[in-house]
Amino acid sequence: MTDHILVECRDAVQIIRLNRPEKKNAITRAMYAAMATALAEGDCDEAVRCHAIFGAPEAFSAGNDLADFLAVATGGEGGEEVFDFLLALAGCRKPVVSGVDGIAVGIGTTINLHCDLTFATPETVFRTPFVDLGLVPEAGSSLLAPRVLGPQRAFALLALGEALDAEAALAAGLIHRIVDASSLEKTALSAARALAAKPPEALQITRDLLRGPRDEVFARIREEGEHFRARLKSDEARAAFTAFMNRKRDGA
Repeated sequence: MTDHILVECRDAVQIIRLNRPEKKNAITRAMYAAMATALAEGDCDEAVRCHAIFGAPEAFSAGNDLADFLAVATGGEGGEEVFDFLLALAGCRKPVVSGVDGIAVGIGTTINLHCDLTFATPETVFRTPFVDLGLVPEAGSSLLAPRVLGPQRAFALLALGEALDAEAALAAGLIHRIVDASSLEKTALSAARALAAKPPEALQITRDLLRGPRDEVFARIREEGEHFRARLKSDEARAAFTAFMNRKRDGA
């Protein structure tokens, strides 16, 4: 398991922490694989009653590691780790809580559509520049975001690329509460422990009733994935990725 994902169990809560702060928690395929394994194993572990996902201070996640995806775009294979994680997240039998601070780009935003409770700091900004990179939405977000945010705000987020600050995300229903950075983890873990202490069967039934059947979400993740893979090898995506990497090298 990569050191860029740290996993521990505390008070019946499995904590999954993105630990690549030097890259603003840009997620590699190895990190996706580690998170998929952690979610699957935690769901099967009777000692785990709730999952909690955290990033680093000021950087929940900058999104996908573009070097990884540029390799696919230029002829490489792979990417199954991403879908393993997305399907594991969407299919979790136990509640998922997240604590978000600072940058939340791409998957750093859409991951929260699968969380039962998301806590964010006032400094958090949610953004999904999929179309700007010649790509399409992922993680089932084209299905879930209109349900959560409404169709126009979802379009502004996923297609226009308009950012949501914490206040806008709260008003839209993407997050549960805004908390100071100093108390983010404490507050999120308190909620996770409260969930972990509840009768598990009653909680699971309630959660399933609220979320509804998962089949449609799984199908949308796969449909988006087919488009995403195709777009990675498109001229538009290659040009966008190359321009982005050149800007990074030039310090822009």
